[in-house]
Amino acid sequence: MLKIAVIGLGDISKIHIPVIQDNPNAELVAVCDIDETLKDTVSDATFYTDYLEMLEKEALDCVHICLPHYLHYAATKACVERGVHVFLEKPLARSAEEGMFLVDLEETYKDIKICVSFQNRLNETFEKLLEVVESGEYGKVTGLKGLVTWFRPKSYYDEKPWRGTMKQAGGGVVINQAIHTLDQMQLIGGEINTIRGSIDNLFDYGYEVEDTATANIQFQNGATGLFFATVTNATNSSVEFQVILEKGKLTIKDSILTKTNDKGEKERVIEDAKLPGAKFYYGASHSKLINHFYTCIENNSQDYIHTRDAQKSMEIISAIRRSSEIKKEIKMEVYQ
Repeated sequence: MLKIAVIGLGDISKIHIPVIQDNPNAELVAVCDIDETLKDTVSDATFYTDYLEMLEKEALDCVHICLPHYLHYAATKACVERGVHVFLEKPLARSAEEGMFLVDLEETYKDIKICVSFQNRLNETFEKLLEVVESGEYGKVTGLKGLVTWFRPKSYYDEKPWRGTMKQAGGGVVINQAIHTLDQMQLIGGEINTIRGSIDNLFDYGYEVEDTATANIQFQNGATGLFFATVTNATNSSVEFQVILEKGKLTIKDSILTKTNDKGEKERVIEDAKLPGAKFYYGASHSKLINHFYTCIENNSQDYIHTRDAQKSMEIISAIRRSSEIKKEIKMEVYQ
């Protein structure tokens, strides 16, 4: 039985905790948050306000880190130095530079596993899309499109001001909402040659972080990528992801994968499992990734999403930001 703890009892912990509790081979023994009013949030788990005290007193196998971005590195470091595996919510860090500290940490503590939560890799639609692309059925990839059109009111930032600061969040829509889409684009497209990006604010909320971003991505294999993300939409629409191939296209929209051949014939392939409630657009694959990581811990497998895997998205985000600042194309070898 794996002994599990959660640090941070904010919104995303509400996705993690039921998965932990439903796993017959895991026991949630402790939770931690600086807000003492959350003490009774989880029954049968010891509550702490200091995660260092928790790590000292509890014999843990794995800790889920569900903290604001600026606390990811320090909390992960504290866990791995004490021999505790980590399931880390995205993003890896606030920047590509800080991300490398986590990569170095995992390489230093080779016996300790750090899995980064890019759970959308395990969405049924994306797994099938990847399978079709790799089969060569429609030829080579020539283009990709990733669209994230969500909504965040001013209250989203007012209630948790860290979300609106570069120092604590490391960015806005790109790092917080659309990072999964960038991760999927680089998984399909492969190594990137250049990026031309632009970030801006369409809402005048008065915060530092961007609410809208676009990028043109040129992959080394010749494919072109279009990325667009915003939290100024009227609602939280389903993410749209499309792969253009030599002999057709694959599209994920409204959580459904369709195949269209070169004759224009369209076929529905598979639909994602849906997360119940208002957060349906998050996707429902946290449980798949968490349970898979627990199996990796038990079997000492390396088949999970490592820090170096997650670092690729950090490098893309840094390139988009830098390109927007200088209003020029960025060559990715600067970041790789």
